[in-house]
Amino acid sequence: MLEVRNIDVYYGDVQVIRDISFEVQRGEVVALIGANGAGKSTTLKTVSGLLRPRRGDILFESKPLGGVPAYNRIDLGMALCPEARRLFVEMTVEENLDMGSLRGEARRQRQASKEMVYALFPQLRQRRRQLSGTLSGGEQQMVAIGRGLMALPKLLMFDEPSLGLAPILVREIFDVIRKIRSEGATVLIVEQNVKQTLDIADRAYVLETGRVVRQGAGRDLLNDPQVKAAYLGL
Repeated sequence: MLEVRNIDVYYGDVQVIRDISFEVQRGEVVALIGANGAGKSTTLKTVSGLLRPRRGDILFESKPLGGVPAYNRIDLGMALCPEARRLFVEMTVEENLDMGSLRGEARRQRQASKEMVYALFPQLRQRRRQLSGTLSGGEQQMVAIGRGLMALPKLLMFDEPSLGLAPILVREIFDVIRKIRSEGATVLIVEQNVKQTLDIADRAYVLETGRVVRQGAGRDLLNDPQVKAAYLGL
């Protein structure tokens, strides 16, 4: 579904991503893991069109994305749940969900998609008229995931979905990602909670200072001595 080929990404004159390549097959959960500053979020921003690579190619369903702006990648079937939620805090929960379904088929199926989100997160139905800025961190993350699902994505990307959440809510968010995957979605996730992430990932890529230094099945990397030492404190 997604193929990233040898991309270099810069912030001004500073190179952040160096010759990264990876792929995501349909129906997979693929994880990018690594320490702060490894280039994980930058990679997601580049895939979603918020940044442009200086070198290399990104293909989605075999189509090059070089000239496709971020807002048109939604129409192709890509959606990003960004780091720190990025909700419209002075809009209600329901209005935030509606913002995920402004175009095309997503707009036509808005009500059915909203019912699906409320089934996934029952507490959001109860709070649908509440301003999103007044919700707890966990509830805000549910809104962010729901907004992404409202776009009817083929590929749903998560940037640090457990950031700042209590452990019990972290487990709930990862259970939701498992459910999304079981219903046929394809997931690309960036996350610092390495144990939980590798536990749900079919495959994962380890990034260090903007490079892929290791890759493999999620469970294999979870048991890899170097990964344990570097990211699990073992």
